[in-house]
Parts: sequence; C-alpha cells; structure tokens
Amino acid sequence: MIESHEIFPWNANFETGIVVIDEQHKKLVSLINGLAKHLAFQSNEITLDVVFSELADYAAYHFNAEEKLMRSYLGNDAMSREHESSHRSFETELTRMKNNDAGKPVEAVFGDILSYLSQWLAFHILESDKHMAKVAMSVQAGSTLDQAKAIAREQMSDWMKVMIETILSMYDTLSSRTLQLMREINERKKAEEKLRLAASVYENTLEAIFITDARTVIIEINPAFSQYTGYPREEVVGKNLQALRTGLEGDDGQQIWQAIAKTGHWSGEIHNRNKDGELNPEWLTISSITDEQGDIVNYVGLFSNITQLVQRQRQLERFAHYDSLTGLPNRLLLSDRLDQAISKARRDDKYFAVCYLDLDHFKAVNDSYGHAAGDELLQEISARIKGVLRAQDTIARLGGDEFVLLIEELNHPEDCRPLLERILKEVEKPVRLGSNEACVSVSIGVDFFSSDNKDAHVLLQQADQAMYHVKQSGKSNYAFFASYNSDTEQE
Repeated sequence: MIESHEIFPWNANFETGIVVIDEQHKKLVSLINGLAKHLAFQSNEITLDVVFSELADYAAYHFNAEEKLMRSYLGNDAMSREHESSHRSFETELTRMKNNDAGKPVEAVFGDILSYLSQWLAFHILESDKHMAKVAMSVQAGSTLDQAKAIAREQMSDWMKVMIETILSMYDTLSSRTLQLMREINERKKAEEKLRLAASVYENTLEAIFITDARTVIIEINPAFSQYTGYPREEVVGKNLQALRTGLEGDDGQQIWQAIAKTGHWSGEIHNRNKDGELNPEWLTISSITDEQGDIVNYVGLFSNITQLVQRQRQLERFAHYDSLTGLPNRLLLSDRLDQAISKARRDDKYFAVCYLDLDHFKAVNDSYGHAAGDELLQEISARIKGVLRAQDTIARLGGDEFVLLIEELNHPEDCRPLLERILKEVEKPVRLGSNEACVSVSIGVDFFSSDNKDAHVLLQQADQAMYHVKQSGKSNYAFFASYNSDTEQE
C-alpha cells in the first residue's frame, strides 16, 4: 500500500452515502496522494509498476463491486450501462498510459497519471457515482426507479454547485500547479520542519540557552535558562547579560569577550550566580552571529550546570591523592607537596624539615584488639598530629603506621623542635577503643633541606634512616640525620 500524504485530502462532499462505495473511493484518493507525495518529495518508494498494479487492483475490485450493487437497484437501466461504460474507458486509458508512456521520463508519466486520476475523481466518481448512489438509496427507501431518478436530479442540482467549486479548488492545486511548484512546496516544508525541530530543541533541551543583541542585551531565553538561574523570562529579557553575574564580567569576563571578538566563539568553565546568590560551576559555549557585512548582530550562549561533574571530579581527585582511612594526603600528593616545598625553600632561602614517623607498639594493638581497633587508633592519632600542625605544614600517611611530616618555613633547623615535642606528647596520650584503652608512641627521623642539591628521594631516605636510629635507641623520640651537626641528638 502506498503511504498516504494528504496533499489531496478526503472531503465529506465526496461521500455518496453508501459506505462500501465510499471506502473504495478512499482507495483512489490514497493512490492520488501517493503519487502527489512522490512528485513533491522525489521519493523512491513507488515505481510505475507499483502504481499501475495498484490501479488495476482498484479497477478490478471496485468496479465489479460497484456495478453489482447498482444493478441490484437500477437493473439494466441506461444509467447503469453508461456508468459501466465509463469504467471500461478508465481501464482502457490505464492500459494506453502504461503502453504508450513507457518511453517518457518517469516523472512525466507520474504527472500524467496524477492529472488523469484527478479528472476521474472530479467528473466521474463525484458526479456519476454520487448521482447513482442517490438513486439507489431512494429505491431502497421504497421509491420507484423513475421517482428515485427524479429525486436524485433535484438533489444533485443544489449539490453540484458546491461540489464544482470544491473540485476546481483541488484541481488547481493538483493539476494546474507544476512539478516545480510542488518541489518548492517540498523545500518550504523542509525549511519549516527544520524550524520546528530547532524550536523543539530550543524549548526542550536540558542546556540553558540565551540570545542577546550586539550590545549583549538579552532578547530571548529558553525554559532551561530559567530552571538553572531561577530568573523568569520577564526578569531577564531586556537586561544586559553581564548584569546577571554570569561570570562574564570582570577580568575573566574581559578575556572571554576578547576571545570571542578574535575567533567568534569561546567555551569553558565559568562560575555563575543564580537568583538566590548561589555560585554554581557551569560549562559555557558562546558564539557571535554576524550579518552579511561581517558585523556582529547577536550572541548565542549555551550552558549547563556541571556541579555534579565537578563534585565527581573532586571525589576522584580525593581518591587519587588522599588516604581513604585517615583522610590525610597519600604518597602521590606528598610527592607533589615535597616538590613544591623544595622550590619554595630555594626561592625564600629557608629550611624545611622532612620527618619520617612510625608508631611504636602498633602491632600489639592490632594483635590484641583486632584490625578494626587498629584502624580506629590510626584515625585518632592522625587527627591529633594534624591538630598541632600549622597551616603550611603537611602530614601524609604512606601506609600501615608510617607517616611523613613536612615542616616548612624554618629559619633554622632548631625551630622545629617545639612542634616535634608536642607531637610526641599528643601521640603518647591513651586512646579509647570501645571498652578498651591503648597506648602507643612514635619514633621520628628528621632531615632538612636548605637550598642544597638534595632531591625529594634523598630527603625521605635520610629521614627514614634517622627514624630507624630512634627505633634502635629506645623509641618514642626524634633524631636528626647526621648531616646536621647539633650539640644534642644526631646520627
């Protein structure tokens, strides 16, 4: 079945009043619409063979059914014979078109068929068939054949004027308009469809969209803009974009506008305040639209809230850089902090200390109370050490009960001693583990960086050696590496 395209819609005036005939007439209308669709849209869905096959099926089925029905009411009346003769002429014309038009371009043949079918619809089905149907229905209602024909003539006289006007209007559309015009209609439909699609995207996309004039005054927004920012349309249209605290103002905003002026577009992360003053991270793409002379006439921006994405990124960064048990920096982040500390110490010509910490008697806690209690103890000790540090210092967990401490901005190595003493005292305090109580201490080895050529690996290695010296010497203390000559503890 050829898909119906309502260029030639079924009209109530086409109805004869006999349902079975009307349904068969709709088949012919469907064929006409299929042809019109092909002409307008240049589709490859139908071929000449398909069209002629459809029409032949229609003729064989409809004519036979209609003729039997009409003879049951009109008998061998002249009106029946004339009606059947028109059916034979239809079949003859189809055969002629199929045989004689085979050498014509396919589009021309389709056009001929469409024109013929339109005329058939106008001057046979709607005139002859409807007239006969009125006669048949009057006979069915009890009138004699002559009475029925008289009633039909009277009814048709009033009806024909309306029908002729209808047919002329449709015929003008289908027959007098050229294939080129139908193609133009198709192009217009395609353009309208694109506009409808664009409008649908504009209205329903999850990304917020705004359009401004050349002075960045907002002239239109989509619903998602109001959803993200909290501003209804009436509160933003007519206002300058930069007045809404969109992140396009200030020094950063100036750089964005400079990029747009240079390349015609910019995309990146901005921080935009909504109507309630909340600052949200958003991904913005903004482009300029120019006229034929190259002058900017509009700006179009599209942005989406990336709060969840930023939060997820931060979570991933935290997983990558922080210890999951204690929340302290891990080995990877320690390496970065250590490199930064070296650069800063060289620049400021100051010392910083690298301290290697290892808890004493931690294994006994694990063995006595279990690993869960050991984890709880590590969390408590980490919090205590972190609590005595300065803002510029770093405590990191390497794993197990091993930690590294960076003490920065020291004018002299001796300046770190008070902090190390506080750490020893904090760690020695008993730790409550449920109904139990545990006591541990810490051994600390210390090495210093003072704008020399030591690298991070050497600092950690020498601090570890100093810590091992403490372990060997009785634990719960600290020691400086041998390269620092002190009157007190040293290795």
